Amino acid sequence: MSTVRGQFSSRFGFIMAAAGSAVGLGNVWGFPTQTASNGGAAFVLVCLLLAFLLAYPALMAELIIGRHARANVVTALGSLSTKPLLRFIGQGVGYYGVLIASLILSFYTIVAGWMLSHLGQAISNIVGLEAIAQWLVTDSIARNLSSSVIFAGLTMSIIACGIEGGIEKWSRRLMPLLMILLVLLILYVFTLPGAMQGLKVYLLPDLSQVLNPDLLISALGQAFFSLSLGVGTMLIYGSYVDKNENLPQLGAIVTCVDLAIAFTAGLLIIPAVYVAQHNGTVIFNEAGDLIAGPGLIFQILPSLFSSMGSAGLLVATAFFALMSIAAVTSSISMLEVPVSTAVEKTSLSRLASTLIMGGICLAISSVIIFNFDPLFGFVVDLTTKYSEPLVGIMFCVFAGWVMHRNALLQELKQGNSNIENSLFWKIWPWYVRVVCPLLILATFAQSLS
Repeated sequence: MSTVRGQFSSRFGFIMAAAGSAVGLGNVWGFPTQTASNGGAAFVLVCLLLAFLLAYPALMAELIIGRHARANVVTALGSLSTKPLLRFIGQGVGYYGVLIASLILSFYTIVAGWMLSHLGQAISNIVGLEAIAQWLVTDSIARNLSSSVIFAGLTMSIIACGIEGGIEKWSRRLMPLLMILLVLLILYVFTLPGAMQGLKVYLLPDLSQVLNPDLLISALGQAFFSLSLGVGTMLIYGSYVDKNENLPQLGAIVTCVDLAIAFTAGLLIIPAVYVAQHNGTVIFNEAGDLIAGPGLIFQILPSLFSSMGSAGLLVATAFFALMSIAAVTSSISMLEVPVSTAVEKTSLSRLASTLIMGGICLAISSVIIFNFDPLFGFVVDLTTKYSEPLVGIMFCVFAGWVMHRNALLQELKQGNSNIENSLFWKIWPWYVRVVCPLLILATFAQSLS
């Protein structure tokens, strides 16, 4: 059994990796469209509040368990109690988290492959390879398999290099690049007709919507899922954090960075959508809501880029490069969940574990591609709608009820010797025990209705 573990070499490296895990494809298009459809800035205010009422405490549960155990999610949860039944349940939850992370990565690889295809199309058009460009954006099994293989290869190549040489190294490079591209695209879109209308929709609050139950539930779900909670990614990243780091402070920084990037993405997406409307593109569905998800990325925005002429090729290249980066920084955190388990529970090397676990995820992706209609939506719902909330509740339960209170305190004191007298310690232990599970359960129940 392998016992060699990596560690983030710096606070900045961890923050970039954790933020990269949180800022994925769904975050980039989900937060902006939910904001525009739920009272504009009112949704942002509620989401910000709920991020610290729910997401931050749940994030702390994963970080504390991870750093305390210094192990993969299966071993970490199984080691929190000496009672056989609780150890068995903990390991079972851990293995289920590994399964869910693998399934998420499997469908995520397909969508991320589409991003790479559109990036390739933009580049092909620039260099005059129109036939290749057309093939890259024509839905086919061959295109989907090829792009998925390339994306899976990128993800595995980073994970195989370990924590400092792989995850941290590339997160430190890709996340600043993502933010630079984001800002440059925002500045350009702001110069186009229709952008200011979108900006008003995004930023002006409809305060009458603040107490709307639908808004509250949407904000609650967005705050929780935007931080990649509920599958063990943050637990694993927490296990690689230095013992001297102040975890409550570190968790607060990650939460703020995630929210800031999600909000900034809205400054691009919503104005760009209204620029597309100004150019004649339909941006609302039959129910009167802004088109979101893949329809936004692969229908509305490409039509906008096409209307820009030659400049649109450069903008499309930058945009799909941004989306591809967001996809990679999230996928590496998901693959690390099964890989870290394989490395630490078997005698396999990191390279072998990466190839095997990455290969299994890619094989599942291939099965989904060949059976897209019945499987894609099923896997998405199984993982994100049903499983993530339940696993998230279990993480809170294990941190609040199973892990000994003194063990929690001693873990936190390593990074802040005065934590016992802090407001965090006065609130968090009982909050994660009772309030977080109830709020997550309420979100889960609402998602089923």
